[in-house]
Amino acid sequence: MLGPDTMRIPRWLVLSLLVPALWGLWGALTEIPEKWLNPPFPPTLGYVVWSLTMVPFSIFALSKINWKMNWTAKTIGYGCAVGFSGAAGQLLLFWVLEQGPAYLIFPIVCLSPVVTVALSWTLLRERTFPLAVAGILISLPAILLLAYQEPANTVVHGYSWLFGTIAIFFMWGLQAYFMKSSANVMSSEELFVYMTITGIALSPFAIAMNSGFMGGSLKGVEWTTAIQTLNAAGCLLFVYSVREGKAIIVVPTVNGLFPLVTIVVSLLIYRRFPSRYNFAGMILAVAAVLLMALDEVRHSPEAVVTSP
Repeated sequence: MLGPDTMRIPRWLVLSLLVPALWGLWGALTEIPEKWLNPPFPPTLGYVVWSLTMVPFSIFALSKINWKMNWTAKTIGYGCAVGFSGAAGQLLLFWVLEQGPAYLIFPIVCLSPVVTVALSWTLLRERTFPLAVAGILISLPAILLLAYQEPANTVVHGYSWLFGTIAIFFMWGLQAYFMKSSANVMSSEELFVYMTITGIALSPFAIAMNSGFMGGSLKGVEWTTAIQTLNAAGCLLFVYSVREGKAIIVVPTVNGLFPLVTIVVSLLIYRRFPSRYNFAGMILAVAAVLLMALDEVRHSPEAVVTSP
């Protein structure tokens, strides 16, 4: 029997915990086709496989809305904004990693929740509670520390990689904002279908980026498909979690937890120990998520269940 002060975990929070579990596992396994197979499976073709793994989840989403899509100017506009900002950012990331240092690129890109939080606070008027605000502020250095990589002897080609990295930073921050701001225009299922369409539409560019592979072996496509399915499933749940919760809470939670999961899984699989910076980020991420989640749940109208 549930007591008068029993807390019930809201659905958005459950989804916000499932997404980093899927993405974190994907992040830990994604290097297997590229680094463990001979010949390696090119990451740009991994993008193509990812876009195709979105299709089964789109079919599931369409079945939930009785196969009906609204093809209006607003839905197409929002769908393309969300889809292209995410997919184009992913493709651009492949290019900037060839031009600049990963240890600088990843920390900048991973701080994209700053854009989402700022826009959600100012334009959507999303508000939260004092402890949750503290959690949001703590999550930002946590994400930065989790994304930190040791400097390597990387050949840097000018400064174009920096402009590309800043573009990804804004694109991924805007993507989550558009997910939330489009809630009154289209359903979560419709939005995910648009994300799938735009992802596939950019596949020819991914193939062109790896033209030297054309005609080569596709060994590893099975591994890549299985791993990218985790990413696609996480994408669908991320749409639901952003729509059902507050973007200023959901986005920092997901971005703070999924690299933490990746680090833990990498430790278990590869015996790859986190640096002292990563370890500090793990502690801060857990503290931030606890502050955000518990404060939101405590103030939620659905949080308290009274026993009969």
